[in-house]
Amino acid sequence: MKIHYDIKQLPPFRNAIVTTGAFDGVHIGHQKIIRRMQEIAKEVNGETIIVTFHPHPRKVISSIPGEIKQLTSLEDRIDLLAQSGIDHLVVVNFDYQFSNLTATQYIKDFLVDHFQPHTIIVGYDHRFGNGRNGNFDLLKEVGLTMNFKVEQINEQLVNNEIVSSTHIRNYLADKNIIKANELLGHPYSFEGFVVRGNQLGRTIGFPTANLHINNEEKLIPNDGVYAVKVKGDCCENTIYGGMMNIGVRPTVDGHKKVIEVHIFNFDKDIYEQNLTVLVFDFIRGEVKFNGLDALKEQLNKDKIAAAAILQKYP
Repeated sequence: MKIHYDIKQLPPFRNAIVTTGAFDGVHIGHQKIIRRMQEIAKEVNGETIIVTFHPHPRKVISSIPGEIKQLTSLEDRIDLLAQSGIDHLVVVNFDYQFSNLTATQYIKDFLVDHFQPHTIIVGYDHRFGNGRNGNFDLLKEVGLTMNFKVEQINEQLVNNEIVSSTHIRNYLADKNIIKANELLGHPYSFEGFVVRGNQLGRTIGFPTANLHINNEEKLIPNDGVYAVKVKGDCCENTIYGGMMNIGVRPTVDGHKKVIEVHIFNFDKDIYEQNLTVLVFDFIRGEVKFNGLDALKEQLNKDKIAAAAILQKYP
């Protein structure tokens, strides 16, 4: 996959099959669009092009900064889209000026001028242009005069529920990790930088990697204990099972919120390294125990529960 950051320096595309959007999560609805793009590209000897926006459009047009937490950082999206086999990814700087393009300007001055599309693929609810006034019907109308085709992909359903980034965010907020992952089509993940904690976990047989999250816009699951897997440069291409706690650790201090991961069968020093956490299921909420012995007893139970969950995801 070739990545383009400068909209003014794009190469000529061959029979461009184009779709646009935030693609937050690269969920199974997005994946359905990608598969259809690839089918058409094969039929017409074309190239597949995804146009994504950074920062997220809602961050620019919302009156409340930080209102939306993202499922995927730009780096996450690039990795996931590269795995999908897309030919080109174009990252467009979404700013106030761009947001003020009318729907017709967006089609003619942006899509047609820069991509000369053979076919534009859109999702069932795609809207664009200032005030989100543009839709599938307008694309079809302009396409007739500017010589490009338009195709709309119906909603993707899972158990009669429409797949959307909003629904996934809601499931994560409700700690329904299994449902969120089902709609994503892959485990929810985030990256953290391993920092030094108070090392109390070592004294009770559960050393943890304490994570600092650099990306303030990334959605982090709510407080509780989770079954997870971890990977990263520190793990030498091995994925390890583990369990994660998010919260204030009321048995220990009850003040500072932390994200800490106990990695199974792992004893290496990984301070100041990045760790990617893949979240598979919620185990329990955070509880204040009557001392460290009671906490240790519960952690042993949590470890058994997490190992049983992770066996389902080899």
